[in-house]
Amino acid sequence: MTHDVPVTQARAELAELINRVVYGGEQVVLTRHGKPLVALVSAADLQRLRDLDAAADERPIVAVSTATTPPSATGERRRFGIVAEHRGPTPGDRRP
Repeated sequence: MTHDVPVTQARAELAELINRVVYGGEQVVLTRHGKPLVALVSAADLQRLRDLDAAADERPIVAVSTATTPPSATGERRRFGIVAEHRGPTPGDRRP
């Protein structure tokens, strides 16, 4: 069971709230201006939260990139029927 308690009230009832969490298994959310601010949790609940976080960090990556390798120049030439190929100058070529 969850109880919302204003911070100002929690200051006066801290010992009681701790007992409700530890021995009563309750969840206490401290609020400020009606908005949740922090929660009091038992040490056991905190350990479970830490274990969940650790397990989430250790999950293997399931998705693999769907990027494919680009087609080879030879494959593209065949695909489009290109027979000529520019090879550039060779080291022994002398051009003015």
